[in-house]
Order: sequence, then structure tokens, then C-alpha cells
Amino acid sequence: MCRFLAYSGSPVWLDTLLIEPESSLISQSMAAREAKTVVNGDGCGIGWYGDRKEPGMYKGILPAWSDRNLTSLCHQIQAQMFLAHVRSATTGGVSMANCHPFGLDRHLFMHNGQIGGYEHVKRKVEALIPDDVYAARSGSSDSEAMFLIAAGFGLAADPISAFSRTLLTCHDILRSSNVDQPIRFSAVLANGDTMHAFRWSSDERPPSLYWRRMPDGVAVASEPFGDRDETWELIPADTVATVKGAKISFAPFDPCLADANEELLCKSA
Repeated sequence: MCRFLAYSGSPVWLDTLLIEPESSLISQSMAAREAKTVVNGDGCGIGWYGDRKEPGMYKGILPAWSDRNLTSLCHQIQAQMFLAHVRSATTGGVSMANCHPFGLDRHLFMHNGQIGGYEHVKRKVEALIPDDVYAARSGSSDSEAMFLIAAGFGLAADPISAFSRTLLTCHDILRSSNVDQPIRFSAVLANGDTMHAFRWSSDERPPSLYWRRMPDGVAVASEPFGDRDETWELIPADTVATVKGAKISFAPFDPCLADANEELLCKSA
């Protein structure tokens, strides 16, 4: 499983959150404490919002702990919103195209989790990506596929509904294909003004996701970083956290219960 960190609030230098703290994301790339996979060395990436319309992105296939370009950028970039990710590949090979975050227009997306048994349903899942955004598909991972499917489900207008429909549709494909494996989805979507952090799975084991108030902002992370006496809160399962500036709010998020008329209860399937 991958590790990631996202921030929204007053501008900060990226290295103050990604490199300097105890158990920073860069440290977690070598020794994650709450992941099934301790080492996350299959590439890294950062995405940030600056003065221009499109976000900046950097990706590399080197492990984060040995990527000097990543370190240099973190020392030089200051941003009011950014996403950072270190990868442990589950689907898709080790390549720059499969590194997170993924971008489309103003949106940045990163994910920790997987569509279980993706190799058995990959063709059906990819067929859900609409033609007008398929050209943006540069990698082969399930994470990027879910992002582009959500784009076709109205991501720009209603991102929470778009991902709900995406996950429900993918789950239906697994069931109809007799693939008895879960979808696990811990993810962050950003557009420069608002971030949405999702924690959900179709079984009872969603990937970890925490949040913490910073002096002038909010951080969301796969696992805590910083001094051990700093307070982190676990985002509950089946929840989406919405962050705008330094304010955070929470709402239920369970795609399998989104359509009450269908009575789709994924977690009892």
C-alpha cells in the first residue's frame, strides 16, 4: 500500500511537511509504520497549486529517499495546497506514468488502495472511461482508471457523487465477474480551492487516513508524521472529509448505500 500527504491552508514550504518532521513522508517511503508494505520505493510524486491556472507536478521512478530532484523542489516550492505520494505498486508497473498524483485540468488525484482482482476486470473497468478523457490515460494503474471514470461521471460539478458512482460501478463489475475481492479506497482529490479526502472500502478494512490541524491549515495523511505528542484524528470509515482553506468538515460516504431504491449493500455481499 502507498503513503501520501495533502495540505491546505496558508502557504508553506513543502520541505517543512514532507522532509523535516519526524516520520515524514520521505521517511515513510523507507519505513512506513501503518502499511502492509513497509517500503514504498516504486516512485514518488508531488502536485501543487501556484500562481498559474494549471497545477505543477513532478514525478519520478526513484524511491523518494534517494530522489535529489524531489528534495530540491521541496526546498524551493511554497504552496497553499499540495499533494504528495510515495508508491508501492499493486497494479501497473514501475513507471513515471503510474506515479501519483494524476492530473486533469485543475484536478489532482492520488490514491492508496486497489480494485481487488483488477487483472481479471481491467478491460471492463477501462471501458468505463469516456472517449473525451481517455486520451489523458498515460499509465496502466487502477487508480488512474478510477480518476478518469469519475471525470466522466461529472467530477468537475460534483466530485463526491462522481466517485460514489465510480466505486459502485466498479464493485458491480467485480460481482458480475465473480471476483470475490474488495475495493479499498483512501484518496485525495483537489482542484486548488477545495480538497476531498475519502476513506472507504467494500469490506471492513479501509486503508488508514488521518487529519490534523496545523498552525494555519489542515493536513491529511495516510499515517501521522511529526512529534509524537501532536494530535492526529483518524478519519472514520465510510467518510469524506472536505477541506477548504484551513476548515474541514465531514460527511458520510458509502457508495453501496447511495441508491436506497436499489438496496445495494456491498459489505454484506
